[in-house]
Amino acid sequence: MQIQQYKVEDLIPYVNNSRKHSDEQVAQIAASIKEFGWTNPILVDGEKGIIAGHGRLMAARKLKMSEVPVIELTHLTETQKKALIIADNKLALNAEWDEDLLKIEIEELVEDDYELSKLGFNQEELDDLLNEFAADTIEEIDEVNEAVNFIIKCENIAQKEIIKTKLGISSEKITFNTFMAFIDG
Repeated sequence: MQIQQYKVEDLIPYVNNSRKHSDEQVAQIAASIKEFGWTNPILVDGEKGIIAGHGRLMAARKLKMSEVPVIELTHLTETQKKALIIADNKLALNAEWDEDLLKIEIEELVEDDYELSKLGFNQEELDDLLNEFAADTIEEIDEVNEAVNFIIKCENIAQKEIIKTKLGISSEKITFNTFMAFIDG
């Protein structure tokens, strides 16, 4: 397979393409192309008919590009072309997110001050993911605070000694600072 440059005006969208692209999604695709470059060429048949990449073509037009990268698939039958037009769109929808890993990745992007709107999620989806991350963090902080308060409030010297031994704390008094120093470790 070879990537070639085709003029935008020469490409022919498939008239029966059942996948629709909103203006908002086309703007997202255009922003992605601006940010990352062309990472996924348009797929065409031997007559410059689009098999996959209708949204990318629309984004290229929005960006006023004159040429786009294309891979020509001349080996497909008419039936295979129709099937690939549907499969290319549907197969990506069948994937699931590992939400725990997604939260970690997005939080790292937040820490790097990356513009999250370029990821393709709407603001509500991002808020949900980030709020869940914040809630998890608050829950972890609450658990640490609970443990600290238990240790600090522990009145029985024997209990203190057992806890200090388990935690490997040798100081006379267990304070918030000694506990946090142990945690930071």
